[in-house]
Amino acid sequence: MNKNYLDELNEVQRGAVINTDGPVMIVAGPGSGKTRVLTYRIAHLLQHGVNPFSILALTFTNKASESMRQRIEKIAGTNARSLFMGTFHSIFARLLRVDAQKIGYPANFTIYDTEDSKSLIKTIIKEKGLDDKIYKPSTIQWRISACKNALVFPEDYAKDADLLSEDRDTRRPETKTIYAEYCNRCFKSGAMDFDDLLLKTYEVLNRFPEVLYKYQHKFKYVLIDEFQDTNQLQYSIIKSIAAVHENITVVGDDAQSIYAFRGATIDNILNFETDFPDLKVFKLEQNYRSTKNIVQAANELIYKNKNQIKKEIWTSNDQGELIEVVRTASDNEEGRWVADSIMELKNRKHYKNNDFAILYRTNAQSRSFEESLRRHNISYKIYGGMSFYQRKEIKDLLAYLKLSINHYDEEAMKRVINYPVRGIGQTSIDKIIIFAANEGKRPWDIMENIFQYDFQTRTKTLIHEFVLMVKSFQALSTQKTAFDLATHIATTTKLLADLYNDKTVEGVARYENIQELLNGIKEFVEEDLVVSEDEFVDDRTLGAYLQNISLLTGTEKETENEDCVKLMTTHAAKGLEFAVVYVVGLEESLFPSAQSLYSMDDLEEERRLFYVAITRAETRLFLTYATSRYKFGNVQFGEPSRFLKELPDSILSVHGEQNKSTAIKTSFGGTSSISGLGKLVQRQPISTPTAPRTGPSEPFVPDDVSGLTTGMEVKHEKFGDGKVLALEGNATNRIATIFFPNFGEKKIMLKFAKLKIIRST
Repeated sequence: MNKNYLDELNEVQRGAVINTDGPVMIVAGPGSGKTRVLTYRIAHLLQHGVNPFSILALTFTNKASESMRQRIEKIAGTNARSLFMGTFHSIFARLLRVDAQKIGYPANFTIYDTEDSKSLIKTIIKEKGLDDKIYKPSTIQWRISACKNALVFPEDYAKDADLLSEDRDTRRPETKTIYAEYCNRCFKSGAMDFDDLLLKTYEVLNRFPEVLYKYQHKFKYVLIDEFQDTNQLQYSIIKSIAAVHENITVVGDDAQSIYAFRGATIDNILNFETDFPDLKVFKLEQNYRSTKNIVQAANELIYKNKNQIKKEIWTSNDQGELIEVVRTASDNEEGRWVADSIMELKNRKHYKNNDFAILYRTNAQSRSFEESLRRHNISYKIYGGMSFYQRKEIKDLLAYLKLSINHYDEEAMKRVINYPVRGIGQTSIDKIIIFAANEGKRPWDIMENIFQYDFQTRTKTLIHEFVLMVKSFQALSTQKTAFDLATHIATTTKLLADLYNDKTVEGVARYENIQELLNGIKEFVEEDLVVSEDEFVDDRTLGAYLQNISLLTGTEKETENEDCVKLMTTHAAKGLEFAVVYVVGLEESLFPSAQSLYSMDDLEEERRLFYVAITRAETRLFLTYATSRYKFGNVQFGEPSRFLKELPDSILSVHGEQNKSTAIKTSFGGTSSISGLGKLVQRQPISTPTAPRTGPSEPFVPDDVSGLTTGMEVKHEKFGDGKVLALEGNATNRIATIFFPNFGEKKIMLKFAKLKIIRST
């Protein structure tokens, strides 16, 4: 046992550990030793004779609770094994095993996971004869979950005019019926989904005073980790249980409340004192993780939020390097710059891959970074997700593209012949493969002659229509660019529509991923930059694109236990720390997201998300943005994020080829100093947001550059004005070396160039 554990704490941490009675809120800034304080507080209770069975400690992950239990055991011994410690769901499931019978459930009730739940919803939709393209099971599942966590029961839903009106507007008026039937079927099956584990606990405690009394007197001490992430339902249960002894301890940071989309509410931590007026507050403000410059940036940023608990984070660490703000011409250029920077720091400062993290706002942004890291042969891992090209929706569209240029690709055929659903079942697919094997043919040969084989008439027709559709794609391949053909395929197959109609968080992300794949194809078609002679690309067909992607994805290998760069969304980064952090895509309508511009509360949550991002960094922090991105197949110009303007100039180094002043100028004009960044980010009031910028005010029409000569002054769509320094290569593949003041020398292949001639020699 560790007898001197209190000696490891600073003064405020020590106070938060030893003041064990009464309501306590520990406001824990980033890198302030929050986990240590919470575990030591529980260990201190045990060391002073508190019965471990009377302590209820709630966390949000099994990993967090297990880690805390192990640390407590090192101080307080095996008593830690008797704690009621775990996630909200695991602890409440444990309580319900005892008391669920009071509300008609068996003690050995079944717990439905997400897939079980979705399967039941699918069954109900089918039984009621509803269109599952409108009543998408994932959308209905999300709706039901949100209602349960907001304490909206089926009977309440059926009387709520706003909810019913919203359902009518989205052409889903029967949602209330599905919700009621879903709850009824779960009950009849003796089953609870994950949300029910909370909701039924709430129901038992409120309907049966004797049960509430039992737990109020059993749990004399209640402790909650990451309190800012609790929702209305979780807090209602906690508050009821702690009402008698009021020995409730909540640990969290309002500045890191970033899960409103999951139902979490920052109001729980902001208004905690209203429910417990005798509250003691301990603010853990010393940061042990980051340099002074990073801590100052975080402080200056979060001060802009109105809804917060005021605190002043500080550190005794070194001042550290300036925070670098990096402007690139495009999202692909951004990916290349980050990969180059990682290589440079590895070579110059001897960092390992594990020291680096790339944080982005949405998963779709990972593509350009993955491609650039692969080209450098840098191992990486998508944290909390999967590689861009391994996502189902991406593999689905790629399968269609592959099948369009190679009808005999059996794996591609099997993947998409019935997606989106067109009525060709697995039995029919299996029969095609069996016929092919028996006759020594390929499955496509059978499908082309489907009317000669023993299938139901309707199935034959559906397969024939699929074959004709795929053949039409091949016919168009000689008439359309790779991008236009891919877009046509995504639209004609209804793959885009299927994803667009799914309005869940996951559905929106999948749709964005498809758009990003199309953006990548567009960039492949239109890319005119020659990075090196080895990357000289002439063929811009769909086949060439697929070969290029196959070569990139083919080099991917398992990196679970290897030294790898971590790529993740900022939401996934919460609770983690890295020596070097790149926060990328810092543009208006991306970070902050376009949806947040309609609400001050949403905008403040985006600012908290950026706060989480920058406080992950220990020693180096890079903030990057691109002045142009491909969106929906078009180049769109963006403004730097307003959050960049909110950081103090004194701790920033603005990256540019010439100097700081030129580096922050945008391709559509701007000021010439970092302090002018605020003027550059022009914002409308929150109540009247403007539409996102969709492109330059006038279209960029390139000139014929076949007569280009050395010394000419030209204008590039992305890089701006430049001067031709040299020309090389034959007439078919001429390459111009052009100097752009803001971006240095670039090699441009003239037959793909987008240049205006400003002045001849």
